[in-house]
Amino acid sequence: MYRDLELYIDGAWRGAHDGATRTVTDPATEETLGSIAAAGEGDINAALDAASAGFATWRKVGPWERGKLLRKASDLIRDRVDAIATVMSLETGKPIAEAKGETNAAADQFEWYAEETKRIYGQIIESRTAESRMAVIHQPVGVVAAFSAWNFPALLPARKIAAALGAGCSIIVKPAGEAPGSCAALVQACHDAGIPKGVVNYLTGNSDLIAKRLIASPIVRKVSLTGSVPVGKQILHLAADGVKKVSMELGGHGPVVVFDDVDARKVAEVCANTKFRNCGQVCISPTRFYVHESKYDAFAERFAEVAKSLKVGRGMDEGVQMGPLANRRGLETIKDLVEDARKRGAEVLAGGNVPAEANRGFFFEPTVLGRVPDDARIMVEEPFGPVAPLTSFTSYDEVMERANALPFGLAGYVFSNDLKTSTRAYEDLEVGMVGVNEMLLATAEAPFGGIKESGMGREGGSFGIKDYLETKYVKIKLEDRADA
Repeated sequence: MYRDLELYIDGAWRGAHDGATRTVTDPATEETLGSIAAAGEGDINAALDAASAGFATWRKVGPWERGKLLRKASDLIRDRVDAIATVMSLETGKPIAEAKGETNAAADQFEWYAEETKRIYGQIIESRTAESRMAVIHQPVGVVAAFSAWNFPALLPARKIAAALGAGCSIIVKPAGEAPGSCAALVQACHDAGIPKGVVNYLTGNSDLIAKRLIASPIVRKVSLTGSVPVGKQILHLAADGVKKVSMELGGHGPVVVFDDVDARKVAEVCANTKFRNCGQVCISPTRFYVHESKYDAFAERFAEVAKSLKVGRGMDEGVQMGPLANRRGLETIKDLVEDARKRGAEVLAGGNVPAEANRGFFFEPTVLGRVPDDARIMVEEPFGPVAPLTSFTSYDEVMERANALPFGLAGYVFSNDLKTSTRAYEDLEVGMVGVNEMLLATAEAPFGGIKESGMGREGGSFGIKDYLETKYVKIKLEDRADA
């Protein structure tokens, strides 16, 4: 089910020049799944040269032909959904149903940009004089270096690859070492769809080496990252030296505000099922639950009931609703955050420990913490795992101040049946995306991204392609008609 992975450079799969490899581990069993090639300096240089040549070719391909090839890649991904999802579940531990859903969402990105590439519209500006014409056109930015995270190993690179190709750019993509197989499958789909060699390139290995080398190269003109805030800041520093165009989707700490005019038990059920999706390892995961004091007890009771009912196990096993965390580092961080909250007076309403039957793998129980104080680490540090901290509030102004207190601004959620309250709340939340009585935000046709330290730029929707384009203004002086 799992095969060793090579680098993809200039239209062909090949091993690292020096034969170096790294292992990929199953987070449910801690066993080795296979190996990936570890790119060295020579491999990185080869990818840069290939992407440069690929860009020269691809930028000349018309939008209808680009769209045709992207649509073919989308169709191939859908045809291979079972195989891709199996690899994804093995690498990440996520339930197979979630893996299939993500694979189809990745195909959606290619389908969307197959159409969007035909709609890169310019502008005609009315000139002040009869002898002049003014226009604005959009052109591809150039070679893109893209870095992706492990939590959504197909969807995240798909957003970057499809948008870059739709804009007419070539790309070098570096997936996370924990889960490279899904991205490799996307690259294979591009290859099989007939996208020219050099347009898509795929490197695995030392992230620090690859990032520094790619971003330092004058060949790369755009950098796209999905990752943590600290890594994002490092990438920004590197990109600044070459004045590279940058877009990034970084960490978040999504506030959920539950007002007093809703059915608390129904809302709690929606929130709990969303919170524990992908073991809580979701950039836009709801991670701080502010519940009106009058609804708190009912909300907390139902949230804990749902958490206790979830079946935890290996993602490939039947009926499993939540898998393991992706790595031991994440497991240890979650343990520390829960222990800190306990010491500060939080109530453990559900979970709170490694499952008794888990003698291997990076499992942690679906956990609900009640009455968590604002100074607990879990209320200020992104809890990238299956832990839901609940607290209460009494007034609108109070909860908005608390919800906006952090430097993060990716996503937020509001539950209210009052139009005035919900409208004020979605306008006042300092985030890039808001769900009102809704928690499933990500979709190919909508912009995805944050503000403050959660990033810059947008992926998805009609906005997503703009980050891969440069705007060019043209003014033309016509021949003097009187002299003609």
